[in-house]
Amino acid sequence: MEQTLRQLGELLLGAIPTVVLLLALYGLYYVILHKPLEAVLAERRKRTQGAVEQARADIAAASARASEYETRLRDARLAVFKSLDNRRKQAIDARAAAVAQAREHAQQQIAQAKAQVEQEAAVARVTLETDSDRIATQIIQAILNAGTSPASVGGR
Repeated sequence: MEQTLRQLGELLLGAIPTVVLLLALYGLYYVILHKPLEAVLAERRKRTQGAVEQARADIAAASARASEYETRLRDARLAVFKSLDNRRKQAIDARAAAVAQAREHAQQQIAQAKAQVEQEAAVARVTLETDSDRIATQIIQAILNAGTSPASVGGR
């Protein structure tokens, strides 16, 4: 067993340079590779995060522009609808004015026709009165002449 312990001691003594080299290699790895790699990864993470934030800002700006576009589009549509409504109202007003003018013209024609009919009726009344007086006079004369005529006296 003593021999095993001695061999183990020699083995450990021989392993010291390997351990020292391993520690030196780890130190060099840490200084040469690990620290710069961590710095590069941190920079990459920072740039990625910055790009993500920039993308979010771009998306927010695009969303704001889209919202503004929709607002302007809605306002333009509203203006078009108002314009159409105004034109429609103007057309309705023009139609109503034309109807009122036509109605007034028709009423004037009716009033003229009534006046003409009343005038003709007045003329007809005067004519009837004169004709009736003339006919009555003729009838009276015919009756008086028939009663005094010799044929009617002799025939009695």
